Amino acid sequence: MTTQTTQMTQTARTTQTAQVLRAAHEARVDPTGAAAAPAGESSAGQRPRLDFARSAPKAFRALVGFDAAARAGLDPALVELIQIRASHLNHCAYCLHMHTSDARRAGESEERLHMVAVWREARHFFTAREQAALALTEAVTLVADRGVPDEVYAEAAAHFGDEELGRVLALIFAINTWNRVALATAKRAGTDERRR
Repeated sequence: MTTQTTQMTQTARTTQTAQVLRAAHEARVDPTGAAAAPAGESSAGQRPRLDFARSAPKAFRALVGFDAAARAGLDPALVELIQIRASHLNHCAYCLHMHTSDARRAGESEERLHMVAVWREARHFFTAREQAALALTEAVTLVADRGVPDEVYAEAAAHFGDEELGRVLALIFAINTWNRVALATAKRAGTDERRR
């Protein structure tokens, strides 16, 4: 092999390597130069995931109705605390932003909003009823870990009558479902499709 042929082969390989690296870089960076979102997260350059409300309208309307029935008659502050805590546990930024914003608009204090995630260490910020509801929310949301312990259920039952406890449980079921809808369809925190 001549020196000229060797140099041409090396140049071709260098060009190919540069093209591969450029393609890989472009796949990870959008046209503005921002790094692409990690796997599982959507970004402006990716194809959006399905719109659940449009793709499954009957299921969506049924979920909206279930949610409305669950919260009927419950203290609005308690409703938001339950939804915020479940959203923390499920790592649902979309729902967490939505429900902390709703709570603020309803007059909830910043102090209490900051303490929801650590309510066990900040019990004095919450009533006994709220603490019982938060404990029940955690148990139901993390049901695969150890079920719903008898003592957690008994404490909630001591603070809520049967009908009210049924609505609290239904609300916990509903927010867990909403969290899964938002996560599965990659809803972006800070947007609120209810306001469209």
